Amino acid sequence: MVKMAHIWQALNEVADPEIPVVSLVEMGIVRDVRLDEQANAVTVVITPTFSGCPALHVMRQDIETRLHTLGFSHVTVETTLHPPWSSDWISEEARVKLKTFGLAPPPRHGGRLEVTFFAPTACPYCNSTDTRVKNEFGPTLCRAIYYCHACQQPFEQFKAL
Repeated sequence: MVKMAHIWQALNEVADPEIPVVSLVEMGIVRDVRLDEQANAVTVVITPTFSGCPALHVMRQDIETRLHTLGFSHVTVETTLHPPWSSDWISEEARVKLKTFGLAPPPRHGGRLEVTFFAPTACPYCNSTDTRVKNEFGPTLCRAIYYCHACQQPFEQFKAL
């Protein structure tokens, strides 16, 4: 018999397809898990970072594949957009992993996004805040490109959402 803790542990092994150093659980994308032991079924509720997230299909497939390996014959992945995903849902462990990966984690905002627009962005390589936005859109919609004047490194920041 698979317990809920085993399911969450397995989901924590499903990497974010765009940032493979963090899991979907650590990113706060996996929102809920419902287990139906009699039907040998599990339902996972996810909230993507953006409603039009191009990696949504890969996330669904990776979740289904991982939970099938636990022995579930029926795996359903539901997407919900309410409440919308927030970068505040990123775990502390994931924030450390993002920085180590070279991606500046977003500041916590508690729903007050206006404060993040003027907050300095620390370079993930040298921690300097002598940085500047070079492009508000990086390789994905959820990232911006910065330049650090202290260490002369370009880097990306995960946007506060």
